[in-house]
Amino acid sequence: MKAIAYKHSLPIDHPESLLDIELPQPNAEGCDLLIRVNAIAVNPVDYKIRQNVAPEPGQYKVLGWDTVGEVVATGKSATQFKPGDQVFYAGDLNRQGGNAEYQLVDERLVGRKPKSLSNAEAAALPLTTITAWELLFEHLRIQQQHPDATSRSAEVILVVGAAGGVGSILLQLARSITGATIIATASRESSIAWVRKLGAHHVIDHSKPLQPQLEALMQSDGIGQVTHVASLNGTQSYFDSYTELLVPFGKIAMIDDPETFDVAKLKPKSLSLHWEFMFARSMFQAADMQEQGHLLNRVSELVDQGSIQTTAGKTLGTINAQNLKLAHSELESGRAIGKIVLEGF
Repeated sequence: MKAIAYKHSLPIDHPESLLDIELPQPNAEGCDLLIRVNAIAVNPVDYKIRQNVAPEPGQYKVLGWDTVGEVVATGKSATQFKPGDQVFYAGDLNRQGGNAEYQLVDERLVGRKPKSLSNAEAAALPLTTITAWELLFEHLRIQQQHPDATSRSAEVILVVGAAGGVGSILLQLARSITGATIIATASRESSIAWVRKLGAHHVIDHSKPLQPQLEALMQSDGIGQVTHVASLNGTQSYFDSYTELLVPFGKIAMIDDPETFDVAKLKPKSLSLHWEFMFARSMFQAADMQEQGHLLNRVSELVDQGSIQTTAGKTLGTINAQNLKLAHSELESGRAIGKIVLEGF
């Protein structure tokens, strides 16, 4: 089967940073599904692993943790899907990724692809959807409500770095199935328009001090003090601001990797800090791995009901080394809006 992989951790402009290769097609056993890959999306985790995780000597490593495809075979213990089913998933960092014609994945991590989306549109969703869902509802404990509900809660969530992949789906989830007031941060005109489109009630500029802008919103729009922070990038830079602007017993959930900050500053207000990592369940074979399949199915329903849209921002063509290098380069620049997707071989 065709695959795109690497043997050595190299800069993306190196000729061998990603290679078009041939690998044996795997066989489904146990709880695994064998998926024929139709479309993928690219995430920062792809280039971070490429930069920092060398394959075993003489081996290739296949990246890719956003996949849409068709089930072509099932292991003997797999009971939830059958050949022909259209699915989407993020998968498991401990295994080969989806940048290949075929991939094995545990069925508990898999959801049914939204019927209303194309393969490329659906490929944009799994990894960021799982991350956003776990951050909002398992860490921050934001209260869910029916998509048709119109009531507003007292929850006020500040989403820092809202225009990226995780923010793009988190805003939609918060707007469609919670009653929280959503304040997004963005600094460019294009990203401001993007986050407003996806559900932010208010937008402030993260290149300027946050607290004065929030105080101005409280005076002009009568919103309450921030109760929750979804810190999607720059946590180290904004951490002190979070401790100042949050209410007592407020919650911070982050997904980035700050080098250092002073957690003692959480104590005076009894704030809580949560670190979301969506691969934790699969990496450690958690007893509740099935929760990822459940939430993907729930989001698939929300998409087909019209409550959530794809976060695909750009399609770069077919799945090959040249196009994946372009995707990695754009993500490494830090200026991507929405998700980068590729489709077909």
